Amino acid sequence: MNRPTPLALAIFVALQSMAHAQGTPSAPELPTVEVNASADASAQGLSPAYAGGQVARGGRVGILGTRDPQETPFSITAYTNELIQDKQARSVGEVLQNDSGVRMARGFGNFQEAYFIRGFVVGSDDVAYNGLYSLLPRQYIATELFERVEVLRGAATFLTGAAPFGGGAGGSINLLPKRAPNEPLSRVTLGTGSGGYGHAALDLARRFGPEGSTGIRVNAALRDGDTAIDHEESRLGLLSVGLDWRSRNVRLSGDIGWQDNKLKGTRSNVTLGPLATSIPAAPDAQANFSQPWSYSNERDLFGTLRGEVDLTPDITAWGAWGMRRSKEANSLANLRVTNSDTGAGSVYRFDNTRKDRVNTGELGVRGKLRTGSVGHEWVASASYFDFEKDNAYVMDYGNTLPANLYGYTPYAAPAFSAGALHGGDLAHPNLTGRTRLASFALGDTLAFMDDTLLLTVGARHQSIKVQDYAYGTSAPLGSYDKSRISPAAGVVFKASSRLSLYANYIESLSQGETAPATANGVPVVNHGQQLAPYVSKQKEIGVKYDAGRIGGSVALFSTTRPRALVNADNVFTAAGEDRHQGMEFNVYGEAARGLRLLGGATWLQAKQRATGTAALDGNRVIGVPRLQANAGVEWDVPGVRGLALDTRVVHTGASYADDANTLRLPAWTRLDLGVRYLTEVGGRLLTLRARVDNATNRNYWASAGGYPGSGYLVVGAPRTFTLSASVDF
Repeated sequence: MNRPTPLALAIFVALQSMAHAQGTPSAPELPTVEVNASADASAQGLSPAYAGGQVARGGRVGILGTRDPQETPFSITAYTNELIQDKQARSVGEVLQNDSGVRMARGFGNFQEAYFIRGFVVGSDDVAYNGLYSLLPRQYIATELFERVEVLRGAATFLTGAAPFGGGAGGSINLLPKRAPNEPLSRVTLGTGSGGYGHAALDLARRFGPEGSTGIRVNAALRDGDTAIDHEESRLGLLSVGLDWRSRNVRLSGDIGWQDNKLKGTRSNVTLGPLATSIPAAPDAQANFSQPWSYSNERDLFGTLRGEVDLTPDITAWGAWGMRRSKEANSLANLRVTNSDTGAGSVYRFDNTRKDRVNTGELGVRGKLRTGSVGHEWVASASYFDFEKDNAYVMDYGNTLPANLYGYTPYAAPAFSAGALHGGDLAHPNLTGRTRLASFALGDTLAFMDDTLLLTVGARHQSIKVQDYAYGTSAPLGSYDKSRISPAAGVVFKASSRLSLYANYIESLSQGETAPATANGVPVVNHGQQLAPYVSKQKEIGVKYDAGRIGGSVALFSTTRPRALVNADNVFTAAGEDRHQGMEFNVYGEAARGLRLLGGATWLQAKQRATGTAALDGNRVIGVPRLQANAGVEWDVPGVRGLALDTRVVHTGASYADDANTLRLPAWTRLDLGVRYLTEVGGRLLTLRARVDNATNRNYWASAGGYPGSGYLVVGAPRTFTLSASVDF
């Protein structure tokens, strides 16, 4: 049993002493601070929070800028920093646990966060930061690095450009940087949780100059210690600085950040061997089947600059640039189960080293004009993305060690055998890949009938260039150079001040697959040929309702994404598709004074079509359930000012881990509970938060596959306690 840390005891004693000393405490009335400082160097600024404070009244809709949801033909939700703090979320994935349309998975073979949006996978390296892709850490992004999480549901190549690493068919994620508010901010947070880890964070912000024109915000954090999972350790350090400056017609901002994330003995993904013909029962959620020598280290440095200038009262130009430099090293021992009943299997050592270099930017101009009775909000934008990776690995798959899903079987780190497969030099990884994206987009939103009918049309010319290089020598190998125009159209009819109807057609573009050398032991005729870009096509209709303090939406959508197969002539070709059809329902806001709601449900029918194998046609897509639902309720306790309770229920239906639909993961439901208490001590605002996720300690498989076509399994987290105290001074 883990012993409580001194920090945990101190916070607990503080809670008890204040409860006894104050009886019915009187929390201070907190003034509402209007934050005019921009989060993205734009005249639009940061959208205000909606009633209840958990989501915002608007979000960034790609090149269209920040829009009110009622006036955009696309589905978007922006989760606020207030929600992030109150749920004690530590990563992007933990924030998105509040979204019924999103479920978290893991990257292939590592510990990278991945997200199912409308049943399609988006990797964390396809997450955007202030509109630019892949600037923040590639595998894990700590919440101290950003202000908000914006989820744009559905295909979005016209709006945001093609995602560099193949995501985007089901939606995109954008993170907003932190900026100094109008009032000084000085906040220290201390926390602890299951396993006895410690957490300390500092958040400082000031504005200077005439009318507070210059702002600086500094965030620093350290987490260190064991986790809720046995034999698992985690250490994270970060530092970020955000600057902004504004005048009457010019706005500038910049960010620089550093994150160092280290994992040791982390519980791995689980794959099933051919003899494992069913899904094993989920192991004890707290148990660990990893190896003590396994680890994953990632260190990232990133920076970005953005500026906007009003050329005329109706025309604004903007520009942005960003960079990331990353180093990774890991030693993996993922479990391969060969007996579903006993959990018996094996592990082998697989080491990787990697360096990433990202440079990206965009230029644009937008404006307003009228032609007769028709209003126009037009935009033109150009973007560029350049990515290089140095990589090396050693895979010793012939030198296996016995292991078991239901038991901790530690070994000393094995030396690599003579038969290990080497790719380059681990100490000096070499250039193995480069990706270049370039695009140009034009769009216009036309307003008719006194601005009650809005029509958005546009297109983006997107080029995708990929060059592969040999491990060890960096000799050029296969290359890919394709381009396409991606159109979009959407319409909004504002039936009243509260009700909007909308529809859209939009596409997503990603790199086509490369023909393999063999299929079923037979050589493929066009081995090495790369297919044309995959075009995912989305159609959507929906209704949005905003009553001022409570809002919601309903959407019906259908998205098709191409597949590839080896045909009867042994030629690899694009054929068939995955079709995801569904309905989304979302609700948010304040149902009554002191009663806040955040939840929804997503019904999905994700099927394989024209796969080339009759037995697969009509089967469900790997990892996609038929139903996902969230119900979150937060309640201010009457008679105890400053005290709030919250509960969240997360349900995920059954899914499959294979195309044949023979490996079925059971449905699961999780209960999360939290409490928050605000008071004043010595003239300082003190916020105490306590939380328990998976309160019933449910054992379950959280996901199947965080990479298209793969069905590896991830065990859900155990009952996890978190406790924190924040002081504003």
